Amino acid sequence: MNYQHKELAQGRWFAMSLFEQLANVGSEVERAIAWRNKKKEYSTRAVERALELLELTINDHKHRKFSRLKELSRLKEVLLDFFYGDNQYSSSDELFRKYFYAFAYAARMKREASTSNIKN
Repeated sequence: MNYQHKELAQGRWFAMSLFEQLANVGSEVERAIAWRNKKKEYSTRAVERALELLELTINDHKHRKFSRLKELSRLKEVLLDFFYGDNQYSSSDELFRKYFYAFAYAARMKREASTSNIKN
């Protein structure tokens, strides 16, 4: 596969927590939403990057021992439906913002906690 995120695909992605991974997916989804009505090409590229990162997350072996694959696979299905399909799940920009915000917040809290532990 020809990855846009080559460095991440080579292993760095798999060192990240699920929170960090989904926060990064959410950043690309946010870009796709922001560009959707301004420059379609940019939006499409951001969706492709989001799906690539989500696929890397789905393929991360540490998620297999937990029952995360079902949610991750459904997330992929809903994103595809929202951006390329008929939006049969009635998704919205706001729904995705709220969903991914939780992961961004958790990743930041984890990062701040580990940074404060290093300082102490």
